[in-house]
Amino acid sequence: MSGYKRKQQGITLFGLIVWLAILGGIGVMGAKVVPTAVEFFSIKKAIASVRTAGGTVQEIQTAFDRQAEVGYIDAIQGKDLEITKDGNDIQISFAYQKKIPMVGPVSLLIDYAGTTAK
Repeated sequence: MSGYKRKQQGITLFGLIVWLAILGGIGVMGAKVVPTAVEFFSIKKAIASVRTAGGTVQEIQTAFDRQAEVGYIDAIQGKDLEITKDGNDIQISFAYQKKIPMVGPVSLLIDYAGTTAK
């Protein structure tokens, strides 16, 4: 062997624990946030569906409530929708907040909003 030392490569146990903690935290946050995002997209799909069905404001709200029941939507109800009519054109909007508890007193607050307007 010549007089040179080969530098070791790799990760220390402490470094591994830190990385696993960071990845674990991201995983837990993702597991709590993903269901709310899925619910948001279900709401958007539901309002697009009831918009094409048309009808009165009450009929649209009732149709949304039926879709919400089938689609496991708990965040809003038909009465929470903002429905505007301009002649035969119907626009439906919604907005709500979702508070997700994380650890102890720490929570994540997400504002969701959507509309059928182009």
